[in-house]
Amino acid sequence: MKEIIVVEGKNDTHTLKRYVACDTIETSGSGITKATIEKIRLASERRGVIIFTDPDFPGQKIRHIIEQAVPGCKHAFLPKHAAIDKEKGKVGIEHAAKEDILEALDSVKTTLPEEEREETPSWGELHEAGLLAGPGAREKRQKLGDELHIGYTNGKQLVKRLQQFQISRAEFYHAVQKLEEKE
Repeated sequence: MKEIIVVEGKNDTHTLKRYVACDTIETSGSGITKATIEKIRLASERRGVIIFTDPDFPGQKIRHIIEQAVPGCKHAFLPKHAAIDKEKGKVGIEHAAKEDILEALDSVKTTLPEEEREETPSWGELHEAGLLAGPGAREKRQKLGDELHIGYTNGKQLVKRLQQFQISRAEFYHAVQKLEEKE
């Protein structure tokens, strides 16, 4: 891989290196230091960066901190169900299967600056699709995030994530249709 992959810890690094020839930067959890941010910034300038954090709240927090400090990073998302150690009940990239990791890395998304973004699905369209409120909205957002490879978000963040990764209306409606067919 050309890009350097940002992960949370050494177990994530060991797992990735088993399946992919890559370099990583470890954040050592959510206490990201200024020195780590500077490493990520330099990596972004020289080789590019893929943020690949655990699909849980701390992972989302780390992703947000890095994105704010180093805009323009690429993102890989692993569905939560693919990252659970069923025996211990823990969530993490280190628990994922090779196929799930490779799919996440093959489906990398890049955040575009606001001035370069095109129009994406509106609040109304998300509401009509049952993604913002009502019975099963949370589960639908989870499945949509997995289908589009953009991760899980709450209702407010879904619009932002669709915009960040320039998910077109056609992509959105195709994913929603696939989810409805599976039901």
